[in-house]
Formats: sequence, C-alpha cells, structure tokens
Amino acid sequence: MRRLTKAERQLWRAFPSGGTVQLGPIRPRTEGAGASAPDDGHLWGPERTVRAEVVAALLLGAVEADPGRVPALRLRGARIVGVLDLRGGEVKHEVELKGCHLDEVVQMSGCTSRTLRLVDCRLPGVMASGLRVSGHLSLSGSHVTGAVRMARATFDSGLWLAGTRIDGDGTWALYAHSMVVDSGLLMRNAHFTGATSLVGARANNGIELDGTTLVNPGKDAFTGDNMIVEDIMRFGVGFTAHGCVRLRGSRFNGTLMMAGKVTSPDTEYALHLGGIEARELWLGPEEPIDGVITLGHSRVGTFYDDHRAWSSKIRLNGLTYERLRGGNMRGRIGWVGRDPEGFRPQPYEQLAAWYIRDGNEVLARRAQLAKARAWRRHRSGPGGQFFGALLDMTVGYGYRPWLATVWFGSLLAAGTAVFWTNPPRAVKPDESPVFEPFAYTFDLLLPVSLFGQRDMFDPAGWTQGFAYGLIIMGWVLVTALIAGATRVLRPG
Repeated sequence: MRRLTKAERQLWRAFPSGGTVQLGPIRPRTEGAGASAPDDGHLWGPERTVRAEVVAALLLGAVEADPGRVPALRLRGARIVGVLDLRGGEVKHEVELKGCHLDEVVQMSGCTSRTLRLVDCRLPGVMASGLRVSGHLSLSGSHVTGAVRMARATFDSGLWLAGTRIDGDGTWALYAHSMVVDSGLLMRNAHFTGATSLVGARANNGIELDGTTLVNPGKDAFTGDNMIVEDIMRFGVGFTAHGCVRLRGSRFNGTLMMAGKVTSPDTEYALHLGGIEARELWLGPEEPIDGVITLGHSRVGTFYDDHRAWSSKIRLNGLTYERLRGGNMRGRIGWVGRDPEGFRPQPYEQLAAWYIRDGNEVLARRAQLAKARAWRRHRSGPGGQFFGALLDMTVGYGYRPWLATVWFGSLLAAGTAVFWTNPPRAVKPDESPVFEPFAYTFDLLLPVSLFGQRDMFDPAGWTQGFAYGLIIMGWVLVTALIAGATRVLRPG
C-alpha cells in the first residue's frame, strides 16, 4: 500500500477507538429521495479523498483495537476512490459512511459483516450477493446511479432503504432474490427506476413501501413472487408504481395492504396477486388501479376493499375468502362479473356461499341469479338463450318463484275477462254444464282439467288462438316451476 495521505492517517488513527472522521461538510438531504452528497464529488480535493484499499484494509483487520474500546469505521464527507472490495471477507466492525462519494461499485459478495451504514452517500452500485450482516444495512438517503444486487443476502436486523434513490442499470434497480431479512425491510419514500425484484425473499418483520415510487413502465415494477412475509406488507399511502406489481404465489402471514397507486395498462396485469395466501388482504388504493387485477386461485382470510377503487377488469376465478369487509355488499354481484376473459362460475358461487355464511340469503339468491344470467349471455347457444330467457322471465331461474304466481294470476285474470265477454260454444249443448269463464281459463292454464270446462267448450275465432296461447303459457309456467323447484335446469 502506498504511503497514507493526511486524510487516511486521520482515519487510521480513529478506527481502533471507533472515532468519527469528518473530512467535509454534510449537506442537508435534498427534497425527495436521493443523497445529500453533491454530484461534484469528483471535484473534492485530496484533503477529502480516501483510497478504497485503505478502508478495506482497516475493515479486514489491518489494525488492532485500542484496549477497552470498540473499533469502528466512521467516515463523513469523504470521496472514496477505487473499488471498495470486501468480497468473501469478514468485517468484524461496524461501518458508517455518511455524505460520502464513492467512485466505484461497492463489492461485498460473500462478505460477512456487522452493521453497515452508507447514509446520504452517492455511489454507482452495490454488488452484495450472499452478503451476511449480523445487524442491518442502511442505504437511507443515498443515491445509487446503478443497480443494487443482493441475491441470497441475509440481514439479522434489517435492511433500510428509506429515502433511497436507485436509478438502475437499465434493467435492475434492486435485485434481491431469496434475500432474508429478520427484522424490518424499510423502503419508505424511496425512488427506484428499473425493476425491483424480491422473488423468493423472506421478511420476518414486514415490508414497508409507503411514499415510494417505482418506475419501470410496460414491465414489472415490483416482482415478489413466492415471498414469505410475516406481520404486514404495506404499499401504503403515497406509494406509486408505473409498471406491474406482481406478488404471485407469495404467502403473507399477516396483512397485505395496497393503498397506493398502480398504473400499468400496457402489461398483462397491473396488480398480480394470483395464487397468494394472506391472513388479511386490504385493497384500498387512492384511485382505481389502471390495468387488470388478478386474484385468481388465491386464499384469503379477511378480504377488505373499497368499491370506489375497483378496477373495471378483475380476475377472481379460484379466489376463496372467509370474510368480506368494506365495499358495497350489494355491488359485489357486479364485482364478480368483471373478468376480462368472460364468464367464470366460481366467483359467483364463492360470493353466494359468503352471503349465506353471513346470514343474507336474499343476496345469495341474487348472486346465483346473476350467475345464471351471465352464463346465458356468454355460454349458451340460441336455444339456450331462448329457454334461459324464458326461465328468467317466468321464475328467475328458480330464485324468484313468486314470478310464476304473478304470471299465472295475470293470465287467469286476462282469460277470465276475454271469455266473459266472448264465451265459447258448447261442444254438446244438451250435456254441457253452465259455462264459468274463471274455471274455463283455470283449466286451460293447467296440464290437466280440474273443473271439466276445457273439454266441454270450444272457442271460436280469435279466442281460439288466445286459448291455445293460454295452454302453451300454462305448460311453460309448470315446466319453469318444476325446473326452478328442482333446479335441474339451472345452468353452471
């Protein structure tokens, strides 16, 4: 190693006792996510410059601790030149870089470390696959102009990305497949450009993205397939995603909350929650999600949502839930019919089952009726369309049997009036009983004659056609009543 500069000697002397070295001013954090360290770090003079190899040497054991003191590297307002390379090493001391400018990508793959704080710094990227931190890693307030890669990293305490800005490398912003965070994963008020991927990650104390903006239009802005999250995952107030938020197959042993804004009309889905398991799902975005939502084949304990934020296209086929909260309970019948691929019977059945468990049999019947009508519109042929319309009109597919009574009464009244004013002639005048228009009409409407009037009198002229019509309608009503009562002809 070349001879140490003045700034490096300061750091070398302060390290054994855990002292702080400040080589320049720490500017206030700029508005929004990003670093307070200015972009002109390369213009800082030698009095503020430290070589990365010096920092690495200290962290990897080049200096012994002062007796009775805890070594730590605490450096502020410095420019770190060269590659900070800790790959495969063991860092036994805490690291705090605040308001620093790092010229090269930080290399920490396979490293074992204690707490690492790179706060309000500016750096071109982090390579930390397999990193193990017995503490937490903080990039809060920092501005990363490339990607942060930490697949298979493990954090015993937490990962803090509050106020962090990551501009990405053209593909990735944050790549953290199979990462494990035992404490909190804080990503509040951050701004990431590029894909953020936590596929297969595990967070044992929740994930928070309140106020965070993810930008990857036309692609996945956040990918969290097959994650396991304890406590709560919050896409809270102020969260915005320009691109798909995908959590396919993940398990949430607490609450999954979506209260932000998702805009992704150009992807297959804007919000992909297919195949998830959640003890509680809370969907109350600030405004309707712009794009398709899928909850297909997911299992939810309590499902809370706000009907004012329902997307016009939502796939619910295979979704099961134990409880529904919020929203417009009557409007749920329209909610289950918004599948962009057309009719699916299961969402109607699930909703009807929920209504029954909730003690609302009226709404359960409405859900089943809506299912029958949707089936007729989307699945049946011309014959089925006609017969379905007839069942709907007469008995509401069996869910409104009182309609048959209304029809029967109306036809009975009309027939009585017609035959009162236009009585039929007797077939056998000498043997026929006294004509009764009410009984005659009643006999026409039933498959069998109860009063013996139908066979004893014969209508003429236009009333003959009217009588035939009553006979046909009688058979239709009886058939519809039987079909409705037994539900043999119920579709789906």
